[in-house]
Amino acid sequence: MTAAAGVGRPAVEIEGLAFAYPDGRQVLFGVDLTVARGERIAVLGPNGAGKTTLMLHLNGILAAGAGTLRIGGMTVAKANMPEIRRRVGLVFQDPDDQLFMPTVGQDVAFGPANLGLRGAELSGRVAEALRAVGLAEYAERAPHHLSLGERRRAAVATVLAMRPEVLVLDEPSANLDPAGRRELAEVLQGLDLTLIMVTHDLPYALQLCPRSVILDQGMIVADGATATLLSDEPLMMSHRLELPFGFNPRHAIAESS
Repeated sequence: MTAAAGVGRPAVEIEGLAFAYPDGRQVLFGVDLTVARGERIAVLGPNGAGKTTLMLHLNGILAAGAGTLRIGGMTVAKANMPEIRRRVGLVFQDPDDQLFMPTVGQDVAFGPANLGLRGAELSGRVAEALRAVGLAEYAERAPHHLSLGERRRAAVATVLAMRPEVLVLDEPSANLDPAGRRELAEVLQGLDLTLIMVTHDLPYALQLCPRSVILDQGMIVADGATATLLSDEPLMMSHRLELPFGFNPRHAIAESS
């Protein structure tokens, strides 16, 4: 199926997804999830719930043991993997997993160059991605000279340079100072694509994602408006989720509107 053929389909369709690691440990037990194009959704849950395992299925790093997963109508399967990995960009928690070249510009160019882009087209793609994350002047900088927040935005740029349809982020706000957290939020809010964010940072989920799902013991146990889920104290407690002391989701929504 071509990208054009997928127009009008949900960005992500997951049906009955199950997965066990080679040691036999079952992690996902029949996950069903549909994400509309342009939607922003947070995946919440306690440690060990299967959140990162689910994320790694979205572009084929892990292969489902059972069930199906489609991106824009295209099945995530070996035959489709180059296009799936163009459509779905993963941003890992540790930016150093994605920044390994001498300069930021070379890191951002790496993916598009592997697609065959060269010359002005490649340079334009790099400049576009760096502008999108507020690092337009950083192309010649060494990644290890950047702050953590800048490195995380540079890692986002390496994915944006591939022009994905779905952006998946693993704990994007982890260990960021308040300024870095705010700058990354501004970048993510300005992107015109589908966003799936795995996070323990519940206020960040509320800020960026109108919808959330709670994954626990390998199953989706709740799906709804983020503010509604975070305001359900029994639900939160039963899945080991806790808001910062004194944080009221309803008040936070009212203050931001």
